[in-house]
Amino acid sequence: MLQLIDVGKQSVDAYREIVGEEAVLELKKLAEPLRGLRLAHVNATPYGGGVSELLRSVVPLERDLGINADWRVISGDEKFFNVTKKFHNALQGMEGPLKKEDEETYFVYNIRNAQLFDTEYDVVIVHDPQPAAIRAFFKAFHPKSSTKWVWRCHIDTSQPNPAYWNFLKDFIDDYEAVVFTMPEFVPPDFKHQKMFFIPPAIDPLSPKNLPLPEDLAKKLLAWLGMYPEERFITQVSRFDPWKDPFGAIEVWRMVKKEFPDLHLALVGSMALDDPEGWEIYGRIMEVDNQEHHLHVFTNLTGVSNIEVNAFQKLASVVIQNSIREGFGLVVSEALWKETPVVAGKTGGIQMQLAEGGGFLVSSIEECAERVIYLLKNPEEAKIIGRQGKEGVRKNFLITRLLRDELRCLASVL
Repeated sequence: MLQLIDVGKQSVDAYREIVGEEAVLELKKLAEPLRGLRLAHVNATPYGGGVSELLRSVVPLERDLGINADWRVISGDEKFFNVTKKFHNALQGMEGPLKKEDEETYFVYNIRNAQLFDTEYDVVIVHDPQPAAIRAFFKAFHPKSSTKWVWRCHIDTSQPNPAYWNFLKDFIDDYEAVVFTMPEFVPPDFKHQKMFFIPPAIDPLSPKNLPLPEDLAKKLLAWLGMYPEERFITQVSRFDPWKDPFGAIEVWRMVKKEFPDLHLALVGSMALDDPEGWEIYGRIMEVDNQEHHLHVFTNLTGVSNIEVNAFQKLASVVIQNSIREGFGLVVSEALWKETPVVAGKTGGIQMQLAEGGGFLVSSIEECAERVIYLLKNPEEAKIIGRQGKEGVRKNFLITRLLRDELRCLASVL
């Protein structure tokens, strides 16, 4: 049996004051014909990264609406996750051949997980490439199954490595529906009979996004070694080449020429399915040991969601120096706290900053210039931050994502 992840309880009614009565009633109306539906979400890891955070919020709300929703995680070892990280990078455009031994590893673990998936559901939503082949092998083991399958892609596949995409596409074609974050992420020439576009969203009632009193936020960061008198900027992300943490360090070095006492906090999450992250983390720590005012924190060194909340709230500017980005939930998280954002002009970040909240940039130099501008104009920075919060309220809260997902579920039944 695939690992079943425990989640808490939450009610859609709790969001009424944030999103309004009409939005809550719409959710209940959409969910009514789906009551009793047996639904499984399947992904690669129970912690680290945006997908696991989304599921931790979405699954309790689906249950509250009468859907029998579960969250299950596939099994795999370092060898498998090294291969799937190659898939992740290649689908976002990294060049290189797909090796036969990597294909075999991918097959072996997807077959194994399909064998472990012995619970019957009405609908299964498979998240990202790691478990994408499960459907094909599950159908082979259970030819009479009436389960409907949805593949949900959270990454930017607009310019995928052809070798990897062509391999994966054979499995994706058979899904009853596919979901991308935005139309621009659909691979070239890919067609499907049922395609949806559902951007991710943040949960305003999660520990990472709850209103945090400023004095408590300062105490939390002081406990980690960041003190109230220290002005800082931060980047919150996985340690991933596409997030370009070394570029973020270069931005900070440029800004320090005008603000010598400025600190940089790199706050990263280490995920079970990301062996590459450990290697990048090690390289960052080598830089950290040589740099004054550079701080590196992870979920393994005392940083949980509540501390991330404090970093995003108290930072003068949040940067997200992504080269490629599926969405970048950290942008909306920062904007929800009215903190201005300077971020790479890529992927879903562009959607989040479309109605204000910060600046889109195309180079390290431009990023540094915008950070300097915001530091020099703190009152304007506050106005920009407030604009960003309202954009998130309209477009990127968990209730909107839940609405879109309910419509998707109804369409495949």
